[in-house]
Amino acid sequence: QEMTSRALVLVATLKGHQEDVWNAAWNPTGSLLATCGTDKTIRIWGLEGDSWVCKTVLTDTHSKTIRSVSWSPCGNMLSSASFDGTVCVWNKRKGEFQCTSTLEGHENEVKSTAWSPSGAFLATCSRDKSVWIWEVLEDGDEFECASVLHQHIQDVKHVRWHPTEELLVSCGYDDTIKMYKEDDDDWYCCASLEGHESTVWSIAFDASGDRLASCSGDQTVKIWRAYKPGNPEGIPTPNKDTVWKCVCTLSGYHQRAVYDISWSWHSGLIATACGDDIIRIFKETFSQDPNQPNFSLVCEKKAHNTDINCIAWNPKDPTLLASCSDDSTVCLWKCTVE
Repeated sequence: QEMTSRALVLVATLKGHQEDVWNAAWNPTGSLLATCGTDKTIRIWGLEGDSWVCKTVLTDTHSKTIRSVSWSPCGNMLSSASFDGTVCVWNKRKGEFQCTSTLEGHENEVKSTAWSPSGAFLATCSRDKSVWIWEVLEDGDEFECASVLHQHIQDVKHVRWHPTEELLVSCGYDDTIKMYKEDDDDWYCCASLEGHESTVWSIAFDASGDRLASCSGDQTVKIWRAYKPGNPEGIPTPNKDTVWKCVCTLSGYHQRAVYDISWSWHSGLIATACGDDIIRIFKETFSQDPNQPNFSLVCEKKAHNTDINCIAWNPKDPTLLASCSDDSTVCLWKCTVE
């Protein structure tokens, strides 16, 4: 274990949040990191010289915990999801972030938000069991509800978009993963992925968007693969919808619930955040058969004093990884796994 922990080196510990830090999100260029938490603030961190510093604190909008933050693809907007039931959209105007829209509609805690790759849609999900898709109008000054989806029967924990397509994925407390796409201005559920035995906390696509990783309270990570209509494996695709199948389960590594997962679009490494306070990194090893991929644990390191809530690879620097925790800190790591 000594050997494997050396591959992750602490670069900086970012202090400023007063309570649990729930989420950390890199802007598209990887130059800024937004974090949020129980203290109802969003902090935006960036490099000054060689040091990571807090450049901005956004406050006085949400009345309860801010559960997650997400950057628009253009990098000029930031959405925040709160336990107060609202989503705020922050627009960068004259160099400063200002809250320009408050999206209301969820009945209670909003858990996650995500912008589609084109920037045309913003998805939100909540403990009220619904997923909302908002159309972004007037360059982000207006938001119109395009769809309310009631596919989950419990709290929805996370929403993510496919890297290049307008395909939305959600996961939650009902142990399932749902996928949605648009058909004639109407969004519908095009896939339901079942196999986890407890809450699915988070999901992450690989760079191609043909594979999805999921992490769960059942202490496992699952890798799902897309089988498109006419696939060479001959897997049937009813209604011409892509079918997703679990091709790999990583079990026996995590000692507690796995709360977050990040799949690097540069190195292909998968990082996980776990309730046992450890960051783990998995590397894909050669497999003859793409339908049976292999992943090996290449690094594990005790990273925080208590639960790690979020893990995020930097979108530009393949060696930089951010984590945040209930211990009120945000940590930046350099990963030296080859």
